[in-house]
Amino acid sequence: MSHQSDLISTDIDAYLAQHENKELLRFLTCGNVDDGKSTLIGRLLHDSKMIYEDQLAAVQADSVKSGTTGAGKIDLALLVDGLQAEREQGITIDVAYRYFSTSTRKFIIADTPGHEQYTRNMATGASTCDLAIILIDARYGVQTQTKRHSFIASLLGIRHIFVAINKMDLMGYSETVFNTIKQDYLSFTDTLDLHDIRFIPMSALDGDNVVNPSENMPWFTGEPLMAALNNVEIANDHNFDDARFPVQYVNRPNLDFRGFCGTVASGIFRKGDLVTALPSGKASKIKSIVTYDGELEEAFPPMAVTLTLEDEIDVSRGDMLIGAEKLSATVADQFKANIVWMTEKALTPGRQYTFKLATRSVSGAIAVIHHRIDVNTLEHHDAAALQLNEIGSCTVTVNAPVVFDAYKTNRGTGAFIIIDRLTNGTVGAGMITGSVEAENLQPVSAEERAARYSQKATSIALTGANSKDVAYKLERKLFDNGHATTVLETQNTSLIQAVKNAGLICLCVNYSTNMADISFNTDKQTTDDIYSALKEQNIVY
Repeated sequence: MSHQSDLISTDIDAYLAQHENKELLRFLTCGNVDDGKSTLIGRLLHDSKMIYEDQLAAVQADSVKSGTTGAGKIDLALLVDGLQAEREQGITIDVAYRYFSTSTRKFIIADTPGHEQYTRNMATGASTCDLAIILIDARYGVQTQTKRHSFIASLLGIRHIFVAINKMDLMGYSETVFNTIKQDYLSFTDTLDLHDIRFIPMSALDGDNVVNPSENMPWFTGEPLMAALNNVEIANDHNFDDARFPVQYVNRPNLDFRGFCGTVASGIFRKGDLVTALPSGKASKIKSIVTYDGELEEAFPPMAVTLTLEDEIDVSRGDMLIGAEKLSATVADQFKANIVWMTEKALTPGRQYTFKLATRSVSGAIAVIHHRIDVNTLEHHDAAALQLNEIGSCTVTVNAPVVFDAYKTNRGTGAFIIIDRLTNGTVGAGMITGSVEAENLQPVSAEERAARYSQKATSIALTGANSKDVAYKLERKLFDNGHATTVLETQNTSLIQAVKNAGLICLCVNYSTNMADISFNTDKQTTDDIYSALKEQNIVY
């Protein structure tokens, strides 16, 4: 099945060496449901003879049971849609990865879902890709999901877009249909940050313009998809100007060696170069660039290397070494970012999360949601929270200075993920758009403070013979569970209101029950009873 079977059979070492040195292209397929994404990948693998015989036999057998192409035809989509739910529904749910190579390149394909509810899966698959293939059904033209995925591709900085106008066989291979869809797509993407856009008319089911040129569309003079994938220029997509090296690990095997391990995010590092460690600002020169195979004279993305320095400066995991000639990286504890939210529990300002930027993890919160972006129309809407699959422009505040660049100029140091501190699950992904100017900082609001402490600002009247004792026990229990509260032994309504306005829970001893938001009789209810009642009423959560 291999395109290099002769070389494999005669000199396996030469084949492996040649294969290792091939350029790697990561790309994804996306588009509306039933546009033919999985079928396209199956056709790509089939026609380029990248399928093993046992795989092909299994798919032929499965086509009888689960296929959608009719009797006698192999359903190539089953090569990618492996989940039982995917085969039952005829849709893609999870991101499926496939690997293949040609004589000049290695490829990793991410087949992403088309359903709107799986937008987060599409964003995950796109985060590491160099190129996106956006499929459009020739019968329906540009759809809502086409716009959604194009916007996300733009947001994630994908530089090359191949618009595959599929199912041309159902439209009589019409050049007019192709040109109409092409113009509609260009009209929508005019405001997006997309530059290298190419259009290919095809029929994935029959193989037109997938690997081989189509005889049914002689009016199309461009390359078929496989040739375009082989020839697209991606070598200059990396940022080679801004030298960035996030330190992942400090290697100290003995007294005579201290190296900093990591992957070059951008730029070029050479022996003898002056570098600066951020956020400390200490400078030194590169003494050596060490790898498993020996020392190198220079390192560039995405090489994993160990750097040693001439001076014993303090550098640890999470720090970043940058080229001293161009100190354009920002060190700050606040930044603006576009955030894709990926979990059912909504993102609310003030709630604490862990933010992972490159190799550094730091706690923090979303200070402000400036607006939610409607990815179908690109309009901006006010939002107090971000729901699952929504995208918003936010200001992020972290509890220690971090080093970053704008994502647009440096993907490696401008991206981050958001981790839930309780479940340790990834709940969001962000792309930094810039720093926050000091004069734009807003005072802390009661809503932000309440969100930070997972509570609703409330005044609670505690009555009964032992109300004071219960109040202080309840304060301790609330405090130990991460909430902000205080006990007031006063009848001063203005003071109690001021505490509420600050976003706190106010425990009022022998305060008038008709003046408080909620009341409990401590002669009848214990501390645990009251705490459980507060949780049931969503005053604490």
